[in-house]
Amino acid sequence: MTLTASANGVFPIAPTPFNPDGSVDWTSVDRLFSFYDSIGADGTTVLGIMGEAPKLEPAESIRIVRSAVAKMPGKPVIVGVSAPGFASMRSLARESMEAGAGAVMIAPPPSLRTDDQITGYYAQAVEAIGTDIPFVIQDYPLTLQVVMTPAVIRKIVMDNPSCVMLKHEDWPGLEKISALRKFQKEGSLRELSILTGNGGLFLDFEMERGADGAMTGYAFPELLIDVVRLQKEGQRDAAHDIFDAHLPLLRYEQQQGAGLAVRKYTMMKRGILASDAQRKPGSAISATAKAEVDYLLARVAKVDARAKV
Repeated sequence: MTLTASANGVFPIAPTPFNPDGSVDWTSVDRLFSFYDSIGADGTTVLGIMGEAPKLEPAESIRIVRSAVAKMPGKPVIVGVSAPGFASMRSLARESMEAGAGAVMIAPPPSLRTDDQITGYYAQAVEAIGTDIPFVIQDYPLTLQVVMTPAVIRKIVMDNPSCVMLKHEDWPGLEKISALRKFQKEGSLRELSILTGNGGLFLDFEMERGADGAMTGYAFPELLIDVVRLQKEGQRDAAHDIFDAHLPLLRYEQQQGAGLAVRKYTMMKRGILASDAQRKPGSAISATAKAEVDYLLARVAKVDARAKV
């Protein structure tokens, strides 16, 4: 299913399941995407930063795309294709679309510094992959070290008709969402889907600023779905109440260098993944950290029964 600028809802960022020996756990891969489909996710994103994409072989990457497409029928699958060179980016993008993906996501390389360099890079990327492939801008300055102003994002969108979505992951970034929606009201920016990241830490207010949903990871993507749905229904207090119950665990997951290990551990406890292993080089959390996660899960479970694992 092709991604469009009217896309909305929740697109969980998929971690890549590995066995303890470092091989891909294909059974858990299929189970993960079936789980996303069953809880009502509107799509998914694979081969992202939290998906350990650089550690995968090309054949593994495409097989993951095919699994997501098969297990989430009729829902868009977004594929991270960021690469040091355009040749490998084009290859992965074209193969992914042939496998049934709905769009690709492109992050700017950390070497970009000026506005002209950023807009020029995206123009070259589109030329490389083809104007027929819908793409998502990944705006993640905390990790990528590339700062995109609302005006730069507007130029990329207006210069490239195949741009259909912004993955907004700036921090602080609420004012950026407001600025982009203001551009649209003024008529200087066309329709653009905005899904937000940062582990959902600011999703409660991002929805109120005009976000269309979330594209991020969390061990309980159902919570992200709840917040998006409740905000769309105008149930502000209910959205904040369920969000607040999960916030301590959301925060714990956002520790630099440990977040993926925490998420995989929790998803393993939930029975979604068979193992919390990462492919080397990777990190693991200590027994003390696991006990802290267990404590947080118990606290969340007092409000949300889904956390009883």
